[in-house]
Amino acid sequence: MFESLQEGLQSAFKSLRGKGKLSESNIRDGLKMVEDAMIEADVSYSVVRAFMDQVTEKAVGQKVLLALKPHEELIRIVYEQLVEILGPVDIAIPVKRDDVTILMLCGLQGSGKTTTCGKLAQLLKEQKVKPFLVAADLQRPAAIEQLHVIGRQLDVPVYSQLGAQDPVQVCRDGVAKAKQEGAGIVILDTAGRLAIDQELMGQLTEIDRRLNPDQVYLVVDGMTGQDAVNSASAFNKALELDGVIMTKLDGDARGGALLSVKHVTQVPIKFIGTGEHLDALEPFRPEGMASRILQMGDIVAAAREAHRLIDDKERQKLEERLSAGNFTLEDFRNVMEKIAKPGLMQKMMGLIPGMGDLQKMMQGGDSENDARRMLGIIDSMTPTERRNPKIIDTPRRNRIAAGAGTEPSAVSALIKQFTTIAPIMQMAAGKGGADRMKIMQQLQQGLMGDPSMGGIKTKKGTGKRLSPKEREKMQRDREKMLRQMKRKKK
Repeated sequence: MFESLQEGLQSAFKSLRGKGKLSESNIRDGLKMVEDAMIEADVSYSVVRAFMDQVTEKAVGQKVLLALKPHEELIRIVYEQLVEILGPVDIAIPVKRDDVTILMLCGLQGSGKTTTCGKLAQLLKEQKVKPFLVAADLQRPAAIEQLHVIGRQLDVPVYSQLGAQDPVQVCRDGVAKAKQEGAGIVILDTAGRLAIDQELMGQLTEIDRRLNPDQVYLVVDGMTGQDAVNSASAFNKALELDGVIMTKLDGDARGGALLSVKHVTQVPIKFIGTGEHLDALEPFRPEGMASRILQMGDIVAAAREAHRLIDDKERQKLEERLSAGNFTLEDFRNVMEKIAKPGLMQKMMGLIPGMGDLQKMMQGGDSENDARRMLGIIDSMTPTERRNPKIIDTPRRNRIAAGAGTEPSAVSALIKQFTTIAPIMQMAAGKGGADRMKIMQQLQQGLMGDPSMGGIKTKKGTGKRLSPKEREKMQRDREKMLRQMKRKKK
């Protein structure tokens, strides 16, 4: 996701790093690289110009030129402007107390609309809301059967009419059936076309007028680039959209459509599809997405994913240990075992701050075997070593590596990653939803030295922050580990 944009931005920041004081000329050279990266990522030119005007105005000011680390100040400015372009977003779905809530999904054929209906139903089930699906895409008969298959997989009721000709009547009857069954939210899967035409818009407008849905979402394929922006503009003129669900972002190396849709149409992105499975739908967070684009991870999304993988009893036991400061490699192993599935490991690593480069190293390899190798390393340790990895010296490291059938450098890499992750999990443990979100956002932006947050607290309640030298050492250790892994992979 966003590979080309990430590489372009990192090249721009790298060109400014280590130069000490910067001149306005140097800053403008770096900004030109930022602009080129956005254009190559297929971001709408009007968005690029608006973005660059704001960034340039702030970046050539005295605050950046006189900063101790100008490139970090520039990263902060780019981050803030990305958040501004992508947000604000209200991801809440209104649920009526005394009536059923109606969600209408529309979009072109091939955008993933029917699958997204199922993903949205899965998300609602996780929020303890009873969904109900209505198959109103009469244009494509296979869509009706597809929705029934999805409904059976999720154990969610699906309403359809055999041989129906009027999609408006199907929607009305489906809503009535949903009320009878006590559903909380009805999701209408409407017809699509290969291209926008008058017949399609007329049909959707009639459903909108007769059913008066509470929310209308447009499903767009993020891989279509600027066509996604054009589609959003056309649908919004006809239906007054409440939000966009952008799909197939896991296959989009550019990401330009994501940055363009909100700015061009003023329609917020509510959810993003990041995979083929029915649980691969995420509420859209501008802060988290901006951090992913800047390769800073998204610890809030990582925590949400982990929450779905670990049941309530396991989570309660784990949080008790975390709150007491007893999180060990044995606990880490149990968590790793949950995510040691093809594709899931790489996704989680991409969300954890500081592990994005490690994730890229694993691409093209066997992530399942990589996860098993990490589990094997922990299994080769003694109980004492798992409880206190600080005692693992060179002889112990060599013994563990031999037992796991790997290199000593891999043992060191695992321990370093554990010592980075453990404080994050311990700080978030025992907090309420709002406090936990705040802590994780601070960690998200501070872990890799984002100057907008001034570093992170190293221990709960101490208020101690990482100094610039400590942050630099953390970065050097991380880069050393990655170099070792590159040599091993070669």
